Amino acid sequence: MEKKFANPAPLGLTGFALTTWMLSMVNAGWYSGASVPLVLACAFAYGGTAQFAAGLMELPRGNTFGCVAFCSYGAFWWSFALFVEFFAKGVPPVFIGWWLVMWGVFTFYMWIGTLALNRAVQSIFLALWITFFLLGVGDLTGNVWLHHAGGYVGLLTAVLAFYLAAADVINETHGRTILPVGAPAPAGKPKLA
Repeated sequence: MEKKFANPAPLGLTGFALTTWMLSMVNAGWYSGASVPLVLACAFAYGGTAQFAAGLMELPRGNTFGCVAFCSYGAFWWSFALFVEFFAKGVPPVFIGWWLVMWGVFTFYMWIGTLALNRAVQSIFLALWITFFLLGVGDLTGNVWLHHAGGYVGLLTAVLAFYLAAADVINETHGRTILPVGAPAPAGKPKLA
């Protein structure tokens, strides 16, 4: 009898979605920096820890993409929380901008990897690399409008991740597709149709 491992993706996606939503509300200008301590708590406990755990749970399933994505973004949230809480004083916004742009570069090539996966995953990574670039260029240039735009695209990213997490849980629980995620393009066909 073959062992069946639980799907860790909904855990990682929900940790990502919730934490991204909370920070994106601040980035979009809905709330001030006074709200960031709750984001940091969420980043340590859920965005960081739950995602990293989900990434490790992808290992026995043989899912390299899931492992790299969840462990990396879990580490992103840990590093973000550590930076803001302990190390941010005196760091120039331009340097923070470069950090965000480099996360955008990583997310861009991960998005290319999603082109073999379902449309929901593709949409999340597309929105996420745009989010990182908007936030990063906003910090590099001091353009508050770009930073707010990054917050709004981050909110969209969170909604897409919540949707996929819900689809994974609901579809698996019911044993059929209730919330569609969009099949990937057939092999040999353009992936973005």
